[in-house]
Amino acid sequence: MSETSISASYPATDVTGLESGQTEPGLNGPSKTLFRVLAAISFCHLLNDMVQSLLPSIYPILKSSFHLDFTHLGLLTLTYQVVASLLQPLIGQFTDNRPKPYALPVGMTFTLIGLILLAVAPSFLWLLIASSLVGVGSAIFHPESSRIARMASGGKHGFAQSFFQVGGNSGSAIGPLLAAFIVLPQGQKGMAWFALPAILGIVVLMRVGRWYKARQAETSGPKKQEQHSHLELSRTRIAVSISVLIALVFSKYFYLASLTSYYTFYLIQRFHVSVQTSQILLFLFLGAVAAGTLIGGSAGDRYGRKLVIWISILGVLPFTLMLPYASLFWTGVLSVVIGFVIASAFSAILVYAQELLPGRVGMISGLFFGVAFGMGGIGAAVLGKLADMKGIFFVYQLCAYLPAIGLLTGLLPDIEHPKRSAKAVAA
Repeated sequence: MSETSISASYPATDVTGLESGQTEPGLNGPSKTLFRVLAAISFCHLLNDMVQSLLPSIYPILKSSFHLDFTHLGLLTLTYQVVASLLQPLIGQFTDNRPKPYALPVGMTFTLIGLILLAVAPSFLWLLIASSLVGVGSAIFHPESSRIARMASGGKHGFAQSFFQVGGNSGSAIGPLLAAFIVLPQGQKGMAWFALPAILGIVVLMRVGRWYKARQAETSGPKKQEQHSHLELSRTRIAVSISVLIALVFSKYFYLASLTSYYTFYLIQRFHVSVQTSQILLFLFLGAVAAGTLIGGSAGDRYGRKLVIWISILGVLPFTLMLPYASLFWTGVLSVVIGFVIASAFSAILVYAQELLPGRVGMISGLFFGVAFGMGGIGAAVLGKLADMKGIFFVYQLCAYLPAIGLLTGLLPDIEHPKRSAKAVAA
């Protein structure tokens, strides 16, 4: 989309700089993608996940300063991600029924408090408390911002979700790089510098909240439900489909836990590289995840989400099987390929689930973001214990088979019309 076409599609803005007066997205009538809203929420996702990605990025510092082992590091990740996992679907369900336009800046405030506490925590217990506060902030942010992304999608739900998520993935990629050059030289207290982007996120989210409140006033009245006339599935079939999608999310995030939490240790132990070199390689992997996320959403809109799920989960299996036996150069190459391919799945999975249960955007978003966080947390704890017992190399050998769960995609019903989706995107 060119800048000219973007500017031509936005007739007026309110005092927040965000558009109002658009038709309800997701309905059959004409609608426009509120690109500035998407850009604002994606930018805040970048800030939110950049700050949150600092926790695993400073594990080498915490491991040395507090004399921790892999099990302790896994517990830190477990605390943060399980808190987020349990709260997200509850918050999503609550705000489906009682919208809270200013929930997002409140969530970022929790993240800010947890971040400051991480910088000054005197013991492992305080590290756990700080991790839980960051988890609360994440639990509020993700389902609510996913809802706003869908509101501003103009019917291009896959693109909107991927554009929103790529902000988070970009932030997760930038976090370790900044940690390598800002936190590592200064130690644990260097975390305090990242209070500044958290404060910036609060300011931007206040503006988004004002747009949300104005939009809510415009669309008040009888609740509008998205219609899917082609979707005629029994409750049992829908429940089975949701279960399959959760299993696919488990496969994706349990495997990603082995890379995001322990990739630096794997590189240091196996190839004897420096901490900064390992952080740069982690940055390249997470950058590939961001690129794959953006491509996956648009591809799902055009070619169908089930096809994207097939390719992104099962298609990555040959590369994960090769990774534990590759040289340093090919480890870097394979990790980039794996990150790009496997990341394309989540937008497709999330929008597919939203279309299975229309009108439950908050609950579905909270459930799947929650499962993603939960699987990542459990994976980090289990794999950390396994690394202490069997070694980090064994962890990568075992996790290589997880993408085979992608075979379950064959159980998903065909609920899409890719040709119609392609025409919608072209329009």
